[in-house]
Amino acid sequence: QKYLCSNCNNILKKALQTLCGHRYCSACLTWILRNNKNAICQKCKEEDPNTLSEESLLAEERAFGDAAINKEISELRVHCVTLGCSWSGIMKDFEEHQSLCEYALIPCHTGCGHVVMRRKLADHLENGCVNNVTVCQQCQCSLASSEYQKQHRRRRWVRDENSFQLVFDYFLCIFFQQSHSTSSTNKDGCRFSEVGCAFRGSKEKMKEHEKSSVGAHMLLLLQHMRQLKGTLCSAAKAAQGFAPQSELNVNKNKLHVFENIVAVLNKEVESSNLEILAFRRQSELDQNIIRGLELKIAELHRCLTQKDAGLSSLHKSLLFSEQASYDGIFLWKITDVGRKLQDSVTGRTVGLYSPAFYTAKYGYKVCLRVYLNGDGTGKGTHMSLFFVVMKGDYDALLPWPFRHKVTFMLLDQNNREHVIDAFRPDLTSASFQRPVNDMNVASGCPMFLPLSKLQSPKHAYVKEDTLFLKCIIE
Repeated sequence: QKYLCSNCNNILKKALQTLCGHRYCSACLTWILRNNKNAICQKCKEEDPNTLSEESLLAEERAFGDAAINKEISELRVHCVTLGCSWSGIMKDFEEHQSLCEYALIPCHTGCGHVVMRRKLADHLENGCVNNVTVCQQCQCSLASSEYQKQHRRRRWVRDENSFQLVFDYFLCIFFQQSHSTSSTNKDGCRFSEVGCAFRGSKEKMKEHEKSSVGAHMLLLLQHMRQLKGTLCSAAKAAQGFAPQSELNVNKNKLHVFENIVAVLNKEVESSNLEILAFRRQSELDQNIIRGLELKIAELHRCLTQKDAGLSSLHKSLLFSEQASYDGIFLWKITDVGRKLQDSVTGRTVGLYSPAFYTAKYGYKVCLRVYLNGDGTGKGTHMSLFFVVMKGDYDALLPWPFRHKVTFMLLDQNNREHVIDAFRPDLTSASFQRPVNDMNVASGCPMFLPLSKLQSPKHAYVKEDTLFLKCIIE
């Protein structure tokens, strides 16, 4: 499972790891972010929707390349699933194999509509491809390759003084005509398609292919020349019974020329193989350097993430210190009242918690909670205001239950008619006992202020979309 993308569920390609610890293909993460404004990690949702945090939010700058998992994937043992193919190796060599697999089904490049095995493409072109047309040099008729060869096989056994020369010229003619036919109908194919290479692609991809496949191309040429040599030898034996000795000597010379060509090609292949090996060694060294750099970058990303988390924690602590009150008097400024009231009506936001404050320097830790659209008996008609006792650092030294009188005030910003309500704690209520969890159940005034009065133009409880609540603890 660790090698699978959290989005496409396929093997990871250029793996990226997010802050929540899940991995995505580089392309998958880019697609998700392009199509979703505030994308949440799908794996986090599936594992436990109730524990979603800020780390589950996806962003390119919050993801880093996972060099370790990429290396593991590149070294996985895999095998080709194409029927009949016995190739096996490691993942990083698999793509190269796919472009050369002899058992892979490929479309005929002449456009005849047939799909054949790569290893049988030559037989198909010679015997079955209706688009592989050759013009006969004798009669100037356009014939399918198979018919063309049948016609010339009948002609090559004619006993005359030029019979073997006709056979030899026939095979050269076939080779060059096939080359011309293939190159003219396969404009986006490899230049070595006439000897069996089936690669197709853009000009840029073609350049890369020809650079990286020198050895393979040389082997294809060598194989083709050997086949041609074998064919010529068979033709020469067949013609020995009726060809003059002088012509046989000429043809022997021609065969010797072909043998020299094959020898040169062998040397070229060996030289190319040595160059390829040197290139691969250098490539492996470069890859090791790149992996080392990727690991260093990943480590730097982790360090930066940890420092960012530390800075965020310090910022929160500083913000809390700036807002905290230590004398039992707290003034709470609430902005964007209109939007927050609408969110409360639609149920998007249930209630708002104030920052924590203290009754004294080492006193009780408390906060306020307001329901702008009401709660309980005041839901939909009143603004509800509650008092919450929180777990503090000095609870072990304080007397319990909480006994202090609490006064609520909604300030009229024109200083005319403040709304005031107060209560004394019910000492038997769990709301005022020493907290076991982070905070006790809220207690207070569910019908603190009618909503009609809150929005009345006669008062300035809400001014410039802002209201002020004050709490005084005696």
